[in-house]
Formats: sequence, structure tokens, C-alpha cells
Amino acid sequence: MRDPADAGVFLLARNLAPALVEPGDVLRFGPDGEPLEATSERLYLERYIHAAIYRARPDVAAVVHSHSPAIVPFTVSRTARLRPVCHMAGFLREQVPVFEIREHAGEASDLLIRDNRLGDGLAAGLGAEAAILMRGHGVTVVGASLKEAVFRSVYVERNAEIQARALALGDVTYLTPGEAAQADAANAGQIDRAWGAWCLEVAASDCTPVRSVQERGPERSGSGG
Repeated sequence: MRDPADAGVFLLARNLAPALVEPGDVLRFGPDGEPLEATSERLYLERYIHAAIYRARPDVAAVVHSHSPAIVPFTVSRTARLRPVCHMAGFLREQVPVFEIREHAGEASDLLIRDNRLGDGLAAGLGAEAAILMRGHGVTVVGASLKEAVFRSVYVERNAEIQARALALGDVTYLTPGEAAQADAANAGQIDRAWGAWCLEVAASDCTPVRSVQERGPERSGSGG
């Protein structure tokens, strides 16, 4: 998320599985995606996704990038585009844009956003939308707060699951732009309720970081974030 104390800085954990992250693992990054303090820790390769979006979108306070298996099929389908089908996903508006990395990195890339040039291309594709799909890769979702970004990340996945089931049945009725806008406005008041429930779920899961399973091995960079 963007640093609440400095809009030009964002916070991101070092390269760890999320369940292992502790407060000391969160690092500060500048607008170029590089850490502000010298570190020998492994960093996410795709921190440039976050950096580029924060540069391009002053309204964005948090970014979530994931490889949701429910969403990836919509990044590669030539016929089915991800569109809002349920009221909880009104923030998707009419349909979600798809970032085609071949247009920026040619036909022999690893599909990862490895630098600011590719990050800028992704941010341009996102435009003013709430989410962008990444062909063969995943999805990036933004929000005006950390809570909103998480809320949208959960419901873009659930919308994908519902849409895929509906498509298997036949023709699908999608939300109109007006319905999507009104649903999004109505849901804004429900984010805290969902956030509270998810916090309780995390607390009950006993995700105590286990450092013994995260011992240093050969230096590798992770692609998540």
C-alpha cells in the first residue's frame, strides 16, 4: 500500500509467502520501485507493477496482484471477457481490460513485469479502471484504501467463478453500466463489515510465521506481490 505518511513511497513485504510476513519484513520503496534503504533481502520481481500504478494513479492507495486460478482463464479466452455479473462486483463496470505483454516485450518474455517500462505499459492499460487482467498470468486490482483493494480482490475472483458457471449454462445477463455504478456505490458502505469478518478469519487461522521453513537458499527473485 501507499505509505500514509509519504505519498511518494509505498510499502511492500520482502519476498515471502504472505502467511510468513511479519512487520519487520515490510520494506519502503520509492516511486521507481527500488527500496529506499539498502537491503540484502530478496525482493519481488514484480514490484514495478505497484510502482507504476502509484505513479500513474494518485487516487490509488493500495494494489493487489494475484494469480487467481478462477481469473486466469478469462485472461486467455478469445470469446469470454470478464464482466460484472453480480452486484458485489459492480466496480468492474462494463468489462475488465486485458494487458497483452507481447505488445511491450515481444513473443519470448516470461510474462512478468520486470521493469518500469513494462510497469508503465500495464498502468496505461489499467487507465482509470479498478482492475486489469494479465494474459496468461493473473490480475491486478487497485483501491482508494487497503480495505477497498482487498474487497475488490475477493469479489473479482468470486465474479469470475460465478461468470464461468453461468457461461457453462448458456447466455449470460451482465450488469448494465448503470447497475454496476449503483451497485458499486451501495457496496462502498459494506467494506468495513467484510473487512472485520476477514480479520477474524485470519486471527483464527493461527498463521504464525514459521521461519524454519523459510531458511535462506540460493538467491532467487520472486514474481509475486
